[in-house]
Amino acid sequence: MSKITGKRSLKIITLAIAIGATALLGSCATVSTLDKPIKIDGSSTVYPISEEIVRELQAQAANKSIEQSDISVNFSGTGGGFKKFCAGEIEIAAASRPILSEEMQACNNAQIRYIELPIAFDALTIVVNSQNNWAENLTVEELKKIWESDAEGKITNWQQVRASFPDRPLQLYGPDRESGTYDYFTEAIDKARGASRQDYTASEDDEVIVNGVTNNPNALGYLGFSYYEQHTDKLKSVAIDSGKGAVIPSRETVETAQYQPLSRPLFIYVNAQAAQDNPALETFVEAYLEKAPEVVSKVGYIPLPEEGYRLAKIHFERGKVGTVFDGKSEFNLTIGELLRKQAKF
Repeated sequence: MSKITGKRSLKIITLAIAIGATALLGSCATVSTLDKPIKIDGSSTVYPISEEIVRELQAQAANKSIEQSDISVNFSGTGGGFKKFCAGEIEIAAASRPILSEEMQACNNAQIRYIELPIAFDALTIVVNSQNNWAENLTVEELKKIWESDAEGKITNWQQVRASFPDRPLQLYGPDRESGTYDYFTEAIDKARGASRQDYTASEDDEVIVNGVTNNPNALGYLGFSYYEQHTDKLKSVAIDSGKGAVIPSRETVETAQYQPLSRPLFIYVNAQAAQDNPALETFVEAYLEKAPEVVSKVGYIPLPEEGYRLAKIHFERGKVGTVFDGKSEFNLTIGELLRKQAKF
């Protein structure tokens, strides 16, 4: 998958879309002129999934004589995406956490109704430089010690984290305040959303975090599992001990609910009225859910079971608006628990 380094600007991808998901996915169907653009923005963690799905659909439709619709794929962080979504500026918000209470209120004030569609699971991954030969694992308490707001300007050396670690400067990299990864991590580790030290290199672009840790032997950072998977030659993942022994992030440890509390679902939120008004958007979301299992694995995340995507399709087809969460993230959530929530929705 091609990468765009630095801050990625709005990327317009022309995608041929025919009425009906089956037409887009390969069979023949009647074609209509579709000229309403589709805009996706939000989580940089979800970005690789959306980018790859659009690329594959574009390639699949390239030889078909059907009309065109512009799809833009961008990231401004989960929080930034929801701001645009609740203002009616975009049709799809990509999110690495559930919609928050204040975002629900903003959407409600603007009369924006949304359909919540889980698309994958992620292992939020702690990474260090490949030369780091001491931090093979960290406890949740040690992560808190490093990242809590009280650590700012105080915990600046690896030896302060654990006495057996070397006397070397500790330099930190992570998502910025608009990121759903930032929200999830601070609430899971620091026990309060946003309760993080701010004396670290912060970016909405995960590639900035990757490059920072890659170029600094004393660095530690956190990001989505896909970005670690793409750079295993440069980065090392750190096993996390939440009280039951150190567990490395992997598809298996997420699926078996061992990697906690840093396993989390990923979402897209679709503007329900826009999906009714724009057949291209409806078709695209159906195709997105169809391709998601394969693409999620391809880009390095953990796909939901078949039942998860089936339930998502049913909710989308029925226009089921709202959220199964209460305006906050849930920690230690397993794939099975997410499916039970979806089934009750």
